[in-house]
Amino acid sequence: MTGLVAGVDVGGTFTDLVIFDPASGDVRLAKVPTTLPNQSGGVLAAFEAAGADLKDIDLIVHGTTTTTNAVLERALAKTGLITTMGFRDVLELGRRTRPHAYGMHGTFTPVIPRDLRLEIPERMDAKGRVLTPLDEDALRAAVRHLADQGCESLVIHFLHAYANPAHERRAAEVAAEIWPNRYITMGHALLSESREYERGVTAAVNASVQPLLERYVARLAEQLALKGYSRDLLVMNGNGGMVAAKDVAKEAVKTVMSGPASGVMAAVATGRRAGMPNLLTYDMGGTSTDVAMIRGGIAPVSNEIEVEYAMPIHVPMVDVRTVGAGGGSIARIDAGGMLRVGPESAGSTPGPICYGRGGTRVTISDANLILGRLPAARFGQAAEAARQAMQDQIGTPLGLTTEEAAEAVIRIANTHMAGAIRMVSISLGADPRDFALFAFGGAGPLHAVALARELAIPHVLIPARPGITNALGCVVADLRHDFVRTVNRPLDTADMADLHAVLAGQEAEGRRLIAAEKITLTATRAEYSADMQFVGQTHLLRVALPNATPSREDLQSLFEAAYHARFRVDLPTIRANLVNLNTSVVGQRAELDLSSLIDPKGRKPTATPTDTRRVWFDGWHDTPVYWRDHLPLDLHLTGPAIIEQMDTTSIIDPGCTVTSDADGNLIVKVPQ
Repeated sequence: MTGLVAGVDVGGTFTDLVIFDPASGDVRLAKVPTTLPNQSGGVLAAFEAAGADLKDIDLIVHGTTTTTNAVLERALAKTGLITTMGFRDVLELGRRTRPHAYGMHGTFTPVIPRDLRLEIPERMDAKGRVLTPLDEDALRAAVRHLADQGCESLVIHFLHAYANPAHERRAAEVAAEIWPNRYITMGHALLSESREYERGVTAAVNASVQPLLERYVARLAEQLALKGYSRDLLVMNGNGGMVAAKDVAKEAVKTVMSGPASGVMAAVATGRRAGMPNLLTYDMGGTSTDVAMIRGGIAPVSNEIEVEYAMPIHVPMVDVRTVGAGGGSIARIDAGGMLRVGPESAGSTPGPICYGRGGTRVTISDANLILGRLPAARFGQAAEAARQAMQDQIGTPLGLTTEEAAEAVIRIANTHMAGAIRMVSISLGADPRDFALFAFGGAGPLHAVALARELAIPHVLIPARPGITNALGCVVADLRHDFVRTVNRPLDTADMADLHAVLAGQEAEGRRLIAAEKITLTATRAEYSADMQFVGQTHLLRVALPNATPSREDLQSLFEAAYHARFRVDLPTIRANLVNLNTSVVGQRAELDLSSLIDPKGRKPTATPTDTRRVWFDGWHDTPVYWRDHLPLDLHLTGPAIIEQMDTTSIIDPGCTVTSDADGNLIVKVPQ
């Protein structure tokens, strides 16, 4: 058996695997517990659970949370920074924002502590002219000091290096003669952008996760090789593309948001096959919910993602927004007597009360169980413990019955998640009614229909395997390289020939990198865009360009149209400013047949319930329960209904209708 393609996604709780045989269409699936701190153990266990021989696998694509978790938990490699005299505190001063918009307090800890941020004499101006030559003696002394302090990684971040990187390049050459390893990051090499704070944070994050990611990937590649895998291992980047494992640590920061990005790429592929190119993706897991907007079958990529407060990572990443609402989110009554849900989570340990692992605080999962959305029989005595805790912790303080308390928890959680969906749609000038809601994750299909009704979204698309969608995204993703170059000048003064040369150079470099990969591709394409603003504004607006040779008039009209579409206002008397030029080069892989994600042999000619149970929908309803793997492709059901499967449960509210497409996706029509 040859030609097998595997996608494996490591989450905080589970490691998911999907293996495709493009020749036969056969699919193998596995979901096993994630092994911490060595995630590679879970990856190997997933292949074993799927009964796969690694000698037969032609390609493995891996989505990892290694860098994301390291950043969020601040479990980082000790890193030092060398910067321009007078600018060591840039990473700490930031933009002088506040953690809470209306709060007067809050804390922030920079990635690199102040005693490991050193200054040396050197200075460029904003046009790249040398004001102060690089002091190489001071540089050597700083490098030795940081090495003596036990730093494993080094950042070289000079003012205005985006305009002239000569000092950063020379400093890296000198440092390489002394530094004990190859973990040296130049700020301009990752991000050729004018904003020194964002560029510095991006470089600092990259350096501090480089050793962690390289050790993990090297260990995983070695263990896969020992089991017989002889091909390249590819790793998902946060931009929705992938890169060879041997190169991934060079720009480790680009793997932040790898997991959420793979889910969005799976949504793109599924929506394209289902004839639904406009999707609002909704991924609800155990701790948080990730949402994104797909328009015209294109994943949204942004250079301005802030992973958490004061943590802007300005490399191209799929624009995913996160809220602290997941199955394990804890419900509580605050000091003012108000019901709150999340962001604190019970996680997988001890987990919700219904898990029976020692959890004592009620969660969204407990509320779903109490309302009959999850089968009480599966949870044994822990189900009754969840009911009692809901009454004691929420119901009695609020004067509600147990069911009313559970419903209140669900409603508040849904409000949080609906707000996140509004943030990626309405706040960006898009109307949710023009989209379908793509529901996935272990808990997404439990809440999707209620969210669609609240947001007036007419359809919900539930993919064949919602709980392993991120692993599927690894399998269907393309190769991708993104490039950014700062121009930062008024459009009416820009040299158009220079701009065209920048875009052409970016495309050529991208094509060179993709050609070097040992992956079969069907085509390679380039996408161009510009980040623009009106002179005097701070925030940027990304403008898609039709080709690499736009005229000045094209840029002006495209920017004005994009600005009007976003803000519904025209500013004809203010000059446009061209900040960045961007090129994305995409190597397209052959499309996989997703119709076998649910084994066709298991389907039955008619939809027959496996059970009936009482479920709360503004009152109790006797609700039929179906096993998804048995549903026919010509499905037509009317809610209420529960559809269970190996990796999730889908709730169909009363009055909704459900049909199926050729790939086995469920399409729920939501009456408004």
